[in-house]
Amino acid sequence: MRTIGVVTGARSDYGLLVPVLRAISADSMLRLQLFVTGMHLSPDFGLTVREVERDFEITERVEMLVASDTPEAISKSVGLGVIGFAQTYTRHRPDILLVLGDRFETLAAVAAALPFTIPVAHISGGEATEGAIDDAIRHSITKMSHLHFVAMEEYRRRVIQMGEEPWRVTVSGEPGLDHVTAVPQLSLAKLEAQIGMTLEPAPLLVTFHPATLELGQTEMQTTELLAALDTVGISVVFTAPNADTEGRIIAARIQDFVAHHPNSRYVANLGTTAYLSMMHHCAAMVGNSSSGIVEAASFQLPVVDVGSRQRGRIHAANVIHSELKAEAVVRAIRLALSPDFRQALEGLRNPYGDGKAAHRIVQVLKTVPLDRHLLVKTFHTVGQVSSYEEVDVAR
Repeated sequence: MRTIGVVTGARSDYGLLVPVLRAISADSMLRLQLFVTGMHLSPDFGLTVREVERDFEITERVEMLVASDTPEAISKSVGLGVIGFAQTYTRHRPDILLVLGDRFETLAAVAAALPFTIPVAHISGGEATEGAIDDAIRHSITKMSHLHFVAMEEYRRRVIQMGEEPWRVTVSGEPGLDHVTAVPQLSLAKLEAQIGMTLEPAPLLVTFHPATLELGQTEMQTTELLAALDTVGISVVFTAPNADTEGRIIAARIQDFVAHHPNSRYVANLGTTAYLSMMHHCAAMVGNSSSGIVEAASFQLPVVDVGSRQRGRIHAANVIHSELKAEAVVRAIRLALSPDFRQALEGLRNPYGDGKAAHRIVQVLKTVPLDRHLLVKTFHTVGQVSSYEEVDVAR
């Protein structure tokens, strides 16, 4: 039996990983080790570890999050994460470590795995988020990883362009899309009861995170976004920002907005089922969450993507980009809410996959040889055939 260690640090990556976690747990050839860290363990972010432990047995909780959102606190959190995961791998050494995305919590887990020579498998490489430090983190994890599961062919080419050997890269699609058809939607009544407000007429679903390469501008940007929402004047359901630099500024400003707008709610953690159900029931999404780029297209849902955080990501025609000025955001929201725009999205295809990613990922995890060839990486120059590929051709 092969042991697969999986790291989750936040509600955002957990929802995407659940289909893969279930597929690993269901496979008789694999054993799951689940390492929970970061925002999951913080009451400030909804203590979402409770959701995780309802679904799976947790192997280890790795405390690493400093209770602040300054640059110093984020850097210290990374350091604590490396220490915590070093101790974890001493006690629980997986055959393969599986991680997803571009969070600093994930960076700590992968950096700690290097001296242990644990092969790392990375989901969602090759993407771009030019307005956030996540972009550099994602590419760093790519270079420390030994297997890559990417969403589409374009991202596969990017990973290979970074010097990764083609045989290491699998176009799996995004595993979060496996949820779209598999998870039953909550009824409108159940969703209203959970959120505590009426959802008719349909509200906006807003998730806004800091653009971490624009330090010092978060309060101004949040002010512009909230001014736009106030002008539009329809109901809003907010979800909490990530534990990024200056994230607490956003949370405080949103909570103040909600206190003065009875037709709005702030929910620290909706959970995967309720969040996907909200995407089904809401009028449009607004903010800068990756879910607006990746999952929303499967619901043919209009999305207003504000600012620079998600700049560079490939997206479907449901996404309207807007600069972070109140007047521009108002125009974009009104376009997203127009019947003509919504009608134009009928039959929209999601470029991020077909909802079968977990199966593809697990097939590789349980069959790839765990040998020196997996562990020792050769830089692949685009346009040249590697020596390993030449041997394969000769055979």
